[in-house]
Amino acid sequence: MIWDFGKTIQILSVILDYIKNSNNRKASLVVCPSSLSLNWQNEANKFANDLKTLVIKGTLTERKRQIEEIDNYDLVITSYDLLKRDIELYEQKDYEFKYVIADEAQYLKNSNTQNAKSIKKIKAETRYALTGTPIENSLAELWSIFDFIMPGYLFTYRKFKNTYETPIVKGEDEDAMKKLKMLIEPFVLRRNKKEVLQELPDKTVTVLNNEMFEEQQNLYINYLARVKQEIAEKVKLNGYESSKMQILAALTRLRQICCHPSLFINNYDAGSSKLEQCMEIIKEATKSGHKILLFSGYTSMFEIIEKELNKEQIKYFKLTGSTKVDERIKMVDEFNKNPEIKLFLISLKAGGTGLNLTGADMVIHYDPWWNLSTENQATDRAYRIGQKNNVQVYKLITKNSIEEKIYELQEKKSKLAENMLNTNTVFVNKLTKEDILKLFE
Repeated sequence: MIWDFGKTIQILSVILDYIKNSNNRKASLVVCPSSLSLNWQNEANKFANDLKTLVIKGTLTERKRQIEEIDNYDLVITSYDLLKRDIELYEQKDYEFKYVIADEAQYLKNSNTQNAKSIKKIKAETRYALTGTPIENSLAELWSIFDFIMPGYLFTYRKFKNTYETPIVKGEDEDAMKKLKMLIEPFVLRRNKKEVLQELPDKTVTVLNNEMFEEQQNLYINYLARVKQEIAEKVKLNGYESSKMQILAALTRLRQICCHPSLFINNYDAGSSKLEQCMEIIKEATKSGHKILLFSGYTSMFEIIEKELNKEQIKYFKLTGSTKVDERIKMVDEFNKNPEIKLFLISLKAGGTGLNLTGADMVIHYDPWWNLSTENQATDRAYRIGQKNNVQVYKLITKNSIEEKIYELQEKKSKLAENMLNTNTVFVNKLTKEDILKLFE
């Protein structure tokens, strides 16, 4: 398993070395999110242009023809979504690849999904898992990835859970943690940026607090008091597990008030302290020649920000889940080259991986996400090989709000993952009832 920095280049080097030194050449298969399929082909063309590449795409008939022709290629690229649909075609061909590579292997974190089941059916001499976040929410995700690359090595999930996951997560059992680390370390290649590129510029992370405007704060306090009472009654009546959806909805509303109350309150026109703070940063930074990536978990927030950008005549691009793959690539290239495009609005979920945006030297996280690893991956769109400038990262946190508590939770929960795998993650889905209810205090 390979995670952290320079994963694509490392794998392309391995494949290229095999192709150049083998008489009986077999194709290798990369399975990745659909948004990254063309990225893989572009990277192969750029760094390993001796490789004959094929991206599986199009209609079922077209894909069937392409799969029949994989013997003519060195590198075949498909998406998790298409592999689920086409797995029978691969099985019928009964082809054994040299390597099968699961890119963004956190897509396999749930071993019961079709993503995980399909890729495990692919025959290959060697399996690789590439990920910047081997653990997003629980140690079960690490087990699922190893179940792909080395089935049975970490035992059945039940035994893994009883022997390692429960003692480590709930009991903070250092002995169990050491034993698990010893098991996985021989099969993990991990390099951070400073090891790969020692001259990589500095990265500075700054938390910027803002205080809600009076009307905004009154809305927050009133909504918090109401939902806190409603949640308490629902939990008492239906139990905590049955109330999780209502709890999540309430937490979302509180977060939205911090971003801008008009995200769900009609005719609200009293403004948002965070939006004002954000626009001040953007205006000053763009005047000084900086280029910015702005991430948010709420695409609807972009519509509000765009109005302000248009007023200031600041040119920008926007990338969300609805942005087509070829359009993504065009915008990325244009942003990196064109000094007139000062800002890139990017949905955290849609653009947190697979983008090279070293044209930017500033990153703004408009709202905190539950998983610190997700934020870090987003930041790394700018802070990666090719970056020539120091990178400034701003995290906008509203004081006396749920955002402060999310930030505190990130810091608290990341310690376990740091001890386990030296990576910053947050075990969101494993939060206790007490952790969740504290968010309403």
